[in-house]
Amino acid sequence: MVTESYRDRVQPYVRRLARPFLRWPPNRLSGMAIGLAALAALLAALVRWTTPLLFLPVGLVIFFAGVFDVLDGEVARETGKTSVRGDFLDHVLDRYADVLLLLGIAVCAYASPILALLALVSLLLTSYMGTQAQAVGQGRLYGGLLTRADRLVILAAAALLEFDLSLPWPWAPTAPLSRIHVAGLTFTVLDAALVYFVIAGQWTAVARALRVYRALPPAS
Repeated sequence: MVTESYRDRVQPYVRRLARPFLRWPPNRLSGMAIGLAALAALLAALVRWTTPLLFLPVGLVIFFAGVFDVLDGEVARETGKTSVRGDFLDHVLDRYADVLLLLGIAVCAYASPILALLALVSLLLTSYMGTQAQAVGQGRLYGGLLTRADRLVILAAAALLEFDLSLPWPWAPTAPLSRIHVAGLTFTVLDAALVYFVIAGQWTAVARALRVYRALPPAS
C-alpha cells in the first residue's frame, strides 16, 4: 500500500539508520524485532486489567519492532550476510510476531476477538501467498493493499489513537471517544484497523494468488 510506494525514497534513511548496527548479527536484530512484538502484545493484553493509557507504549513498541524488522534485512545486505537460512528465520519470526500482536489486541478489551481472529487469518494468507509464489519459482511477492510494513504502521497508529482518545480532554463527551457508531454497530479504532486488515488482507491474498496462477504455464 502506501509504505511500499515509498520504499525507494526511504531506502537512504534505512541505510543510515542501519550503520550503528552493522556489527550486529542480523539474527540478533530479528530477535529484537520479535521480542519487541511480544512486549507490545503483553502490554496490549494488560490494558484489559489496567488502563488504556498503556496504548501509548504499545504503539511505540510496535513502531520500534517494525524498525528492527527492517534493519535485520538491511544489515544482512550491507554486510554480505544474506542467506537462505536467515531469510527463512526472518519469515518464521515475522509470522510469530503477527500472531502475538493480534492475540494481544484480541485480549485488550478494546477490540473484537472475532475481528482479531479474522484479521489474523487474512494476514497469514497474505504472507502465505507471497512465499508460495517464491516456492513455485515466481519470486517473492511483497506488493498489494496490505504489506507487513503497512499493518505495523496501521496497528501502531491505531494504538496511539486509542491512547489519545482515552485521555481526559476537557471537551470529551461522556461516551468513550474511541467508539465509532456505524449502522447501529459500535467499533473502536482498533476494530476499524482490524476490519481493514480483513478486507485488504483477503484482497491482497487473492490478487497475489491470481497473479501467480496466471504466470504459471498451463497443464499439458
